[in-house]
Amino acid sequence: MIEAGEPLATLQRRSGGEIPGTIATPSILELVRRARQYGLRLAQTVHAQDDQDAIIAWIEVSPAKDGEGGCDIALANWQTIPLPDEDAAMLAARKTEIDHLVSEFCARLDPKQNLLTVDGSAPELTELIDRMREGAGQPWTDFVEVEGMHHHQPLHWRLLDGAKVKLEGSARSWTASFVPLGGPEAGSAGFELYLIANEPPPSRHMTAQAESVAQAFGEASVGREIAPVLRHPISRIIANAGTIRSRLAGPIAEEYSNYAADIAAAGEHLLTLIDDLTDVEAVEAEDFTTAPDLVDLADIARRAVGMLSGRAKERGIKVDGPDHDEALPAIGEYRRILQILLNLIGNAIRYSPEGSSIWVRVLNEGDRASLTIADQGQGLSADEQQAVFEKFERLGRSGDGGSGLGLYISRKLARAMGGDLTVESAKGTGARFTLTLKAQPDA
Repeated sequence: MIEAGEPLATLQRRSGGEIPGTIATPSILELVRRARQYGLRLAQTVHAQDDQDAIIAWIEVSPAKDGEGGCDIALANWQTIPLPDEDAAMLAARKTEIDHLVSEFCARLDPKQNLLTVDGSAPELTELIDRMREGAGQPWTDFVEVEGMHHHQPLHWRLLDGAKVKLEGSARSWTASFVPLGGPEAGSAGFELYLIANEPPPSRHMTAQAESVAQAFGEASVGREIAPVLRHPISRIIANAGTIRSRLAGPIAEEYSNYAADIAAAGEHLLTLIDDLTDVEAVEAEDFTTAPDLVDLADIARRAVGMLSGRAKERGIKVDGPDHDEALPAIGEYRRILQILLNLIGNAIRYSPEGSSIWVRVLNEGDRASLTIADQGQGLSADEQQAVFEKFERLGRSGDGGSGLGLYISRKLARAMGGDLTVESAKGTGARFTLTLKAQPDA
């Protein structure tokens, strides 16, 4: 843009552009580029947004007659609508979404900030993550150094939210982000903890990644080599798409925001597929074993229901979990059981009609402990019940973001713990998936 009158000049400056300078409003810039490309006069209604107003205007772009590639822009029916103030809840939800997308470390904590589950994609944190998994039940602050904090740990979560932390094995600085769960008191159902790196990975990691990519076409391991290579760039793509979609980087037209949402969704699907392929590789290994322990199957079920309650609420689905006074001792690995239940309940939410109900029930059957998840979905035929646990089987569904590996992995995990995963269903009557494990042996 070489020169402009009002109100286009104000829009250019409020959108972060300069005069002269590149047109800062994407929808107008795209119209100018097409007019120059085709050498034609183009006109359309443009929707734009600056830092104060939403704008609707009729824009006409005509290639300049001097033949030097310039364009003239004419405006008509310029309308401005003040942007509504975003409420605190919306801003907090946006921050949480961005933290989730860019974090390279995440953990689930109980109300006392003790570790329940840990996961991460940063290569330099592998050993730390393994130690934290082994230390499940301990405060997360036992494994990190919180900068500037010398008081007795754990501190109140509000003091730790936004704190800078140092992680063993990483030369980067990290910021903690807490998402409290439960109500009416925040954190009563525990927390989701994200650690976000304040700098990109050092170049030496990029070199290691390049080597791993080369090996990927040979005998590379998905879990050890390929997954760490792919997770970071895909996470960055998702984060950037999220920034564009939420217009944090500047105002854009609605269609571009929708494109960014599609990119983010595709990235999330790729990350899920990578995680599933990593799990498949693990459970199919000859030396794969679980770490059995005495667990409370009812308690794990309540935690899984709590973690997916937001997703269910979005679709108006009620998930009825075990009562708080119910307990069912069983033998199995805590995080693997939680992984199975999150997959089963997540599937039930995904394929149940809006406004329906899902029931999660536990039952002591002598030497076996069982947990059943029943939904009101379309149900499965006899043939589909046989096929549903097969690898990459999605029963003809498409576009739902699934990989067709979740139930395959879940049954493998159940059987590795000495149990099983079965289904009972009929078309039009919903489905009942039942996880059985060894019950607590008699004292």
